[in-house]
Amino acid sequence: MTESVDLQAENRDLRLQLQALISNARQNEQILRRQQELELRIIGVGGLKELVQEVLVSYRRSTELDAVTLSLVDPEYEVHRMLQGVEINPAELPDLVFFEDNCDLAQLFGTQLAAQLGPFNPDRHAFLFPGLDSAVRSVAILPLVRRQELIGTLNLGSFDKGRFVRGMATDFIERMGGIVAISLENVLNSERLKHFGLTDALTGVHNRRYFEQRLYDEVARVQRYGEGLSCLFLDIDHFKKINDTHGHQAGDLALQQVAQRIRGQLRSCDVLVRYGGEEFAALLTDTPEAGARATAERIRAAIAAQPFPLPDGSSIPITLSVGVATQGHYASSLSIEGVARALVERADQGVYRAKEAGRNRVAVVSLS
Repeated sequence: MTESVDLQAENRDLRLQLQALISNARQNEQILRRQQELELRIIGVGGLKELVQEVLVSYRRSTELDAVTLSLVDPEYEVHRMLQGVEINPAELPDLVFFEDNCDLAQLFGTQLAAQLGPFNPDRHAFLFPGLDSAVRSVAILPLVRRQELIGTLNLGSFDKGRFVRGMATDFIERMGGIVAISLENVLNSERLKHFGLTDALTGVHNRRYFEQRLYDEVARVQRYGEGLSCLFLDIDHFKKINDTHGHQAGDLALQQVAQRIRGQLRSCDVLVRYGGEEFAALLTDTPEAGARATAERIRAAIAAQPFPLPDGSSIPITLSVGVATQGHYASSLSIEGVARALVERADQGVYRAKEAGRNRVAVVSLS
């Protein structure tokens, strides 16, 4: 009888152990499935904005981590500009940390670029977890490497001191670091190709193709939310005379300097393009007619205030004729294409009115 009871107890214990093993296996399977799904999403991202979302938000939720930050080496502020191009302000992303070079990051790894796991050390790790350094207890720092060069780190933090310990298996997280590094390189290359295709090679501002894409997007946004959108057309006065008198090299230099001076008078959210020849165009978001007129006058005055230097030491005065048109909520009954076309036509009419009135002035044409 005692032997039978012992066997029953042993069988019960074995069943409980088996159930625990099965439960653990299922849990691991679910974790692995979530990991694979996340990896596929990261590999398949279409742009920088989506990659940042997947890494900093989705990955943290999927792994139930307390902190995930991404450190990027950005010496030329290229990534900054790309993020601004997709309407992300890097300053508003505390989990995205930038460095002008990889020296500080390289010191974390020494001669071997391998995952670093262990307790949180304020002196070594605080700069990777801004605002969280008082709560993080254990970390995993994953190097992002492309072509044997450290381009950043993926930083995982936990409030549990036992989450990451030295000597634990790192296959999964190292795999994720490799996927993030490859995906980052892919999206940056993709953004570069887009940039080259939508940028004027001479002046460095966007081109007409980019303007037309953004115009329809911004008009649709105004029709949806009722905010103001203003369009400026800016034409250099007597530009042919500059080329004829000083040569085309001087004309090219003048275009570059005019673009820079205009850009200096606009907000980061505004769009400036070289529309064609000596004509520029700008889209001013959330800007009513009065604000657009004031911006146009400020640009006109900035161009006329100081002559533009030439390589031979001489300088030339340059002025602009500027046309202004504004879309408001009253245009919401029209089609997007109709409003976009009317906005451009009215701003262009404003340029002609400004020139007919004597040049070096601003003319506003109402959109009705």
